[in-house]
Amino acid sequence: MKTNNLVAISIILISFIVGIYLYPMMPEVMASHWNFKGEVDDYMSKFWGLFLMPIMSLGMFLIFSLIPKMDPMKENIEKFKKYFDDFIVVLFLFLFYIYLLTIFWNLGLEFNMSKFLVPSMGILFFYCGNLIENAKRNWFIGIRTPWTLSNDQVWDKTHKRGGKLFKVCGIITFLSILLPDYAIFFTIIPIIFSSIYLFAYSYLEFQKLK
Repeated sequence: MKTNNLVAISIILISFIVGIYLYPMMPEVMASHWNFKGEVDDYMSKFWGLFLMPIMSLGMFLIFSLIPKMDPMKENIEKFKKYFDDFIVVLFLFLFYIYLLTIFWNLGLEFNMSKFLVPSMGILFFYCGNLIENAKRNWFIGIRTPWTLSNDQVWDKTHKRGGKLFKVCGIITFLSILLPDYAIFFTIIPIIFSSIYLFAYSYLEFQKLK
């Protein structure tokens, strides 16, 4: 088994162990969601508060493991498998970090959730950009528009540009910790703009081929 897979499985296993160990100590109803101001706006039972994230992570790991085998263009996935595996580890570290923040809050350590969450999202966006920049045409991973999926040249140009944009979004999001009251806007707006831009860009590049 590859090192990255072992790391991902270890993170998931540790999250289950943490949930089992802390189960007697947690309140019967746990805070589970925070708004953009960092205020709690939703709750769930103790069981789901402790085990929803580990169960979701396990399900995602199984799906990620199947994608390279299921994709009709699996040989293309092998060309950037290293970047895909690295991103999976970063993603599970991100989810585990959110899991720990949730636990700390419910143990009585109150803090502004948004301020702690935003920097980690910046790192995740940056690694997402690294994956996108190196992705080859496939049906599951990357910027999948009708035009990128139809042509290798359009795919490559869109993903090279998209990777750089997502890295910039990651840096902007990370630096938004300097303006904590507006951090959520520096997180959401660049990603929305980049997604719309890349959708249009892939269409225009495809039209050039005609």
